[in-house]
Amino acid sequence: MSTAERRSARGLVEVRATTGQMTIGGYAAKFNKLSRNLGGFVERIDPGFFAKSEGDGWPEAMARYNHDDDFLLGTIAGGTLRLVVDGVGLDYSADLPSARADVYELVQRGDVTRSSFAFYTFEDDWSMTDQGFPLRTLLSGQLVDVAPVNTPAYLDTDTGLRSLAEHAGATVEEVRAAAAGDGLARFLGRTPAAAVIDMAPAGQGDPHPLVSLRQRRADLLRRRTP
Repeated sequence: MSTAERRSARGLVEVRATTGQMTIGGYAAKFNKLSRNLGGFVERIDPGFFAKSEGDGWPEAMARYNHDDDFLLGTIAGGTLRLVVDGVGLDYSADLPSARADVYELVQRGDVTRSSFAFYTFEDDWSMTDQGFPLRTLLSGQLVDVAPVNTPAYLDTDTGLRSLAEHAGATVEEVRAAAAGDGLARFLGRTPAAAVIDMAPAGQGDPHPLVSLRQRRADLLRRRTP
């Protein structure tokens, strides 16, 4: 399994009305939204990214403040964390323990306003945006945690760069050096052209094409068949 990655959502974390509970929540991830420049490439999350994790019952998923092990807020196993995947993204609600009333107050006052999620990537793919910028599409993965965060600027992109190196048949060192100069696009030129089969739905983000792994694999098999 790859190294856990962290990304922030563009949505807000908020206090949610419940009876006798300190509950907070928001979107930890949003689908088909282009990320900021992550160091030579951008990312977006495919709507099917959480399908396996959800189907497995969100194994060991939890809510933590700032992703900190010492600040547990809720768990799926304990019934104090609820996760819902809808057309927008991954929404969460966490019932905070009394010891974390400080986190509840920070959210209530507006001092903490952003959410983030940590995940392992099982499958991703690389293509280009319409503007010719390297695009990583996260296709399948496992959720580790959701988190209200003070500063959601996570640029831990090393796993993404290793993925591109494997995709392009290059070394990690080559890819890292190219990323430093916004030169990652040249690695995508080493791979067979990918078939475009779908577009982001209206209202679901920028209209950059999604890439089909299944179609690309079928094309490769046809080329290898005598």
